[in-house]
Amino acid sequence: MKQEKLDDAAIAEALAALDGWIRADDGIAIEKTFKFKSFREAFGFMTEGALAAEKFNHHPEWFNVYNRVDVRLTNHDAGGLTDLDFKLAAAMEKAAASRTKS
Repeated sequence: MKQEKLDDAAIAEALAALDGWIRADDGIAIEKTFKFKSFREAFGFMTEGALAAEKFNHHPEWFNVYNRVDVRLTNHDAGGLTDLDFKLAAAMEKAAASRTKS
């Protein structure tokens, strides 16, 4: 099922519900950098994020160095942001929260 591209108002509203995510300079993606205590925690986050991505059939662009994971979400088929981007971002927030609490 093709996802519908969100308008600017819907994107702003969805972003307001997420902590630390920003709209990319190109306007077609959202981005966040996650920092963890160790590579193990970062890798665990990526594993859980990958399972969520498979569930949604929507995959991130991401980059990992040691304890940092840079994430970029967009929907290439729709040519911008859709509900799937924000659902995956919320799932990633949940995955990160379980690894960053002391």
